[in-house]
Amino acid sequence: MADRIRQVDWAESATSALDEVVTYIHKTSPQNARLILTDALAAAASLMQFAERGRLVPERINPETRELLVRGFRLMYKVTETRVTVVAFIRSRRAYPPVRTDGDAS
Repeated sequence: MADRIRQVDWAESATSALDEVVTYIHKTSPQNARLILTDALAAAASLMQFAERGRLVPERINPETRELLVRGFRLMYKVTETRVTVVAFIRSRRAYPPVRTDGDAS
């Protein structure tokens, strides 16, 4: 059962990444591009009620950073008390960027 409702937002970089993936795949398979887009948006929307359902991102030590797998891609997001922010949409084989040294250890 969901314990709270959170607002779901997309970081600009995650939106751009999803757009790039959909545009690229659309060139060879419009149907697959639509499926990826639909599934990614649905997965993100589901986080409104079930934000903790994704697994912890293995490259991070921060329990607020989680991910869902969507058709071979990693939809990564950060969870706070009131909000979920989708921070990345990358190939599932690709590692999340390393922890930055400018103080962002998320």
